[in-house]
Amino acid sequence: MGLTDSTSPAVLAIDAGNSKTDVVVVAADGSVLGKARGGGFQPPAVGVGAAVDALAETVGAAAAAAGLADLSGANGAGVGGGPFVSHVSACLANADLPVEERELAAALQARGWGRTSEVRNDTFAILRAGLPGDAEPRGVAVVCGAGINCVGMLPDGRTARFPAIGRISGDWGGGAGLAEEALWFAARAEDGRGEPTALMRTLPAHFGLDSMYALIEALHLGRLPYARRHELTPVLFATSAAGDPIARSLVRRLAEEVVALSTVALCRLGLLDEEVPVLLGGSVLAARHPELDEQIAKLLAARAPRAVIRVVTAPPVLGAALLGLDHLDAPAEAMVRLRAHLGVTNGTEREPN
Repeated sequence: MGLTDSTSPAVLAIDAGNSKTDVVVVAADGSVLGKARGGGFQPPAVGVGAAVDALAETVGAAAAAAGLADLSGANGAGVGGGPFVSHVSACLANADLPVEERELAAALQARGWGRTSEVRNDTFAILRAGLPGDAEPRGVAVVCGAGINCVGMLPDGRTARFPAIGRISGDWGGGAGLAEEALWFAARAEDGRGEPTALMRTLPAHFGLDSMYALIEALHLGRLPYARRHELTPVLFATSAAGDPIARSLVRRLAEEVVALSTVALCRLGLLDEEVPVLLGGSVLAARHPELDEQIAKLLAARAPRAVIRVVTAPPVLGAALLGLDHLDAPAEAMVRLRAHLGVTNGTEREPN
């Protein structure tokens, strides 16, 4: 198979999050030849080998959808025992440190899917997806989903990033973190150790319970799966919108964290005083909570007045694919075609001034 043919498979793009994985096979001209969706990617829980094995199943499904029926199982080399794409561009959750990116890149390269392989943290996918398809990769992205992270990138390859592995790396926020904070304040409000807050009623009510004690018991004894605490983040925002001071303080703190991350990244890249996109993604930021949006816009305007806030609505796998085409020096027309094939017209929504 000729990999130099503009309509032959050129990029294997992978966006693997904690809960789901999207894979697309892209030609050099930007055409999407095949795609597939699979489960989450969690090397810390199952190990790198097992995580890549699970990823390989989704890669195999995408390859089959691209008409590569002779892909030698997803666990081995590509078509005919050799690579079936020129480049593998993978944006992966849990690739938080450069050393982890290198380890995962080596694991993917060993599969023989591409001639070259590059692994980046999945926040880079949000950043690249939020930029126009024919634009240089220049800007900053903040992602707030289960956790929180920020990256920045310049066309010359320089980046700004944070370890983003939790409290030990100075992180605060993310859906899981917000739920934990809300539970903490609500528990103390009910038993008298803390200030009153409506959260002590709204959080248990979400699960049909009548008290924080009942919610604590249900979570502790496993009657309510602990993973369901992420459902409490929208409850926190609704309680804040109703005027509760404690809930509002948590929303404001999240806005402060988003702005702190983005302005530090802008400063590291020398972009603090330039007109540059600050892209917001992830389930919490993409939910467009008015109070949070307003606070972020206000605080960022004070520290980086020329920054342009945009909320990323494009699928992150688009960013992984665009990074792959960047690696191959694909023409602007290929970027535009890729967006069209994935049903993306713009990919961002600009925040109102």
